Amino acid sequence: MFRTFRKIGILTSGGDAPGMNAAVRAVTRAALSCGVEVMGIYRGYSGLIDGDVKPLGLRDVSNILNRGGTILYSDRCPAFKTEEGMKKAVDTCRRLDIDGIVAIGGDGTFRGATDLTLRGVPCVGLPGTIDNDITSTDETIGFDTALNTVLDMVDRLRDTCESHARCNVVEVMGHHAGDIALQSALAVGATAAVIPEIPFSQDELYEKIRRNRKLGKRNFIVIVSEGMGPDYAPQLTQQIQQNTGVESKFARLAHVVRGGQPTLRDRVLATMMGEAAVDALFDGKSNLVVCLRHSGIVLTDISYALALDRMYKGLLSPGELDAFSPEHIAEMKKTCDERRAAMQKMYDALNRLGL
Repeated sequence: MFRTFRKIGILTSGGDAPGMNAAVRAVTRAALSCGVEVMGIYRGYSGLIDGDVKPLGLRDVSNILNRGGTILYSDRCPAFKTEEGMKKAVDTCRRLDIDGIVAIGGDGTFRGATDLTLRGVPCVGLPGTIDNDITSTDETIGFDTALNTVLDMVDRLRDTCESHARCNVVEVMGHHAGDIALQSALAVGATAAVIPEIPFSQDELYEKIRRNRKLGKRNFIVIVSEGMGPDYAPQLTQQIQQNTGVESKFARLAHVVRGGQPTLRDRVLATMMGEAAVDALFDGKSNLVVCLRHSGIVLTDISYALALDRMYKGLLSPGELDAFSPEHIAEMKKTCDERRAAMQKMYDALNRLGL
């Protein structure tokens, strides 16, 4: 089936994530091994509109497996949301004989992939975002590296917290999702995690800090998701000091969480997903996102994945599920319940074990 493809394109869009380069490498080498040319599309959908496209060979993707960021660069492209922008993107594909595209990114990237598929350019998406906020996959490319970056930096902060008997409130990235904050809090033995998904009691936190200070504990770490809003963590820092008497400092890790060499886990996940994306395209499939579910690589319809994501986040519009069967809707609800239950279980463990 792959012989019907002359060339495939590959792009990275939205926020960059460690492991994207590993995915670019896997897609390129998998396609080249089948005799299909690969075109690197630079700056995401902006580059597709502008024709910023160059061939990728074996040497172009050598020695990039261990590099953070994305060699194809990234961009957010409002123009692609317009009919004129999408027409220019399709024209670029036709002019350059690009018969299909692998798009790496988040939900905005997947919506773009659907738009291209509907206009005759088959696409397969790879979930690349540190936030781990794509509900159809258990894990996204870049998430594990982001966790390990937070782990390393908070471990360093704890050293100085212990020396000075302080509390450090640390805000981490994650957009509107609390996965990075919650899992890193568990990993560093934080006193608490504050995330958008689960209600949080500041009074219980103050009491916990006061109680453990009396027992001789010198350092306290509180991890806050950026989804709580830009003012929440700095204000919480002040309130902790006022209500407990413990000197408190605020640290915003910000975009440093996106950078750095991808971990082994992210390199393997990106590589397996990249190969699966090429195989799907060459099998005549499209409008799919490659997901990790229960330790296996599976293909999910992008429309299903987007609807599932909005269901989990409470963003469904009236009638949005009309296109899906009762079985599919029940499956979506089960997936949402499983994800919420897993998060609640980790949250409860942190509250029980964190001091």
